[in-house]
Amino acid sequence: MKALVYTGPKSLEIHQRDDLVASGEDNLIRVDAVGICGSDMHAYLGHDERRPAPLILGHEAAGLVLAGPMAGKRVTVNPLVTDPNCVYSREGRENLSPTRQIISMQPREGAFAQQLVMPTENLVEIPDGVAVEHAALAEPIAVCWHAVRLGVETLFRDLPNAKCLVQGGGAIGVGSALSLRAMGAKDVTIAEPNTVRHGVLTALGDFRVCDPADAGDGFDIIIDCVGISHTRKAASAMVAPGGVIVHVGLGDSVEGLDVRRMTLQEVTFIGTYTYTAQDFRDTAQGIFDGIFGPLDWIEERPLDDGAQAFADILAGTVAAPKIVLRPNETAH
Repeated sequence: MKALVYTGPKSLEIHQRDDLVASGEDNLIRVDAVGICGSDMHAYLGHDERRPAPLILGHEAAGLVLAGPMAGKRVTVNPLVTDPNCVYSREGRENLSPTRQIISMQPREGAFAQQLVMPTENLVEIPDGVAVEHAALAEPIAVCWHAVRLGVETLFRDLPNAKCLVQGGGAIGVGSALSLRAMGAKDVTIAEPNTVRHGVLTALGDFRVCDPADAGDGFDIIIDCVGISHTRKAASAMVAPGGVIVHVGLGDSVEGLDVRRMTLQEVTFIGTYTYTAQDFRDTAQGIFDGIFGPLDWIEERPLDDGAQAFADILAGTVAAPKIVLRPNETAH
């Protein structure tokens, strides 16, 4: 099979690998669509010690099962593999399991390849009429759905009456804004510094799109999809008394929060990581039901153009919040 392999900082190469084989409850999947995630970019830059080269990155996948219990079915993939007997899994919090593994991170290779092997319990069947490239968005949007759900559960004010801010207009920012709207939010601002993306973000619907410096303040709930010291500092200043900051991004781990103000104003800070299995299933069903809109904010490229796609994202020249690679299509 053909695979896009991370071989070192800012280096990706197309390699030929042996075809994969599935046995037992595992399924051999032909990968038809796989998105480029921010965590893939971190690895590409050499900033993630959990993803050492050489490694096949990519975990936002969907495709056709070629062999295994779900043979013949189109599926979207939950890339988080956990022990069902773990105490966290029994509590429905699989994402916190100390033994969790995610594809694209050692010891599991990722989905920037023509084939992938996954357990049946990690697959959700795609119904007829749903595009595989849209189904591949279940993973990134599940991250957003999980984060927004936790924030809304903590929010003192009813969501339709809340003033909401999403920091960052990439795929996670878009997914968070769409999740807020799907859950009932009426007043949502997306703060994005890259003006190349503003047109795409504005076309999503009834969101206010602005430069972060023009966002304002008094937000009841802030979803930080960037996760750097600057956005944490800004969130600390912009959040309303009694408000909620939901931290999704993993840009860096240095300071930024104004803990004194958060304490005096009873601000809740929630760190979130991936999603539960139920969040993933709920998100996939939401995509199938169309609650997130037409999902026309992606750009598709063949796997052969993967290295250039990473370079373009790094250069900030990509208007689309998400690039989806097609491993089994060739460049024209």
